[in-house]
Amino acid sequence: MKQTFYKYQGTGNDFVMIDNRLLTFDKNDARHVAFLCDRRFGIGGDGLILLENHSEVDFKMVYFNADGNQSSMCGNGGRCIVAFAKFLGIIESATTFEAIDGKHHAEVEKEAVKLQMQDVKVLEKFDSHVFLNTGSPHHVQLEDDLRNLDIKAIGSKIRYGAPYNTEGSNVNFVSKISEDVFSVRTYERGVEDETLSCGTGVTAVALAMNYMGQTDKNLITLETEGGTLVVSFEKVGQGYKNIWLTGPAVQVFKGEL
Repeated sequence: MKQTFYKYQGTGNDFVMIDNRLLTFDKNDARHVAFLCDRRFGIGGDGLILLENHSEVDFKMVYFNADGNQSSMCGNGGRCIVAFAKFLGIIESATTFEAIDGKHHAEVEKEAVKLQMQDVKVLEKFDSHVFLNTGSPHHVQLEDDLRNLDIKAIGSKIRYGAPYNTEGSNVNFVSKISEDVFSVRTYERGVEDETLSCGTGVTAVALAMNYMGQTDKNLITLETEGGTLVVSFEKVGQGYKNIWLTGPAVQVFKGEL
């Protein structure tokens, strides 16, 4: 049976998107998902996302990493599925949907999608980095020479090393440009390589930079390899709430499986 798919990207973080409201897609076939995400033999993408019905909110997001396994929250994927829901006529300019980490609110403004992330109550500061969970686990560390850093080699070593060797962590390398602008490169687990952008990653970076005292701003611009994202937040004690991730979410093409 043929199945229509769509390709979306948010600052270069790209996803195979499927309307699965009729539950026709086999979510247990990890090899098939990995094949679809393969850039040489399949469609190609950093992940695959299913849009499904939900009894209480507008829709449900089911996210798979490029390795074929269901994974934790994806911020850019969340923004892209909101754009997809608008394209399908499920929503207009505002929505509430459910992802693996709970319910999210979002707003659509032309090609930009503003996504509310979950509150972050705990950040762990170490000598060389900060660790926090913004829907997915993130290691954040400052670097002087971000451009010449071997992201895949260094990122994979950190991702698989202690203390992350059980579950693994995404790894973000950061360079400060100004008080409210930071440059970010991310090694993403599940993709097992550098991605052009990571939504939960830039969210983690913005909070970590504030937490580390690198900035006292609460509206941060993040420059990624794939484009620009903006994160806003409110600091509450040692944690953060009212966290919003904003940036473009664009349909690239559609096809049939």
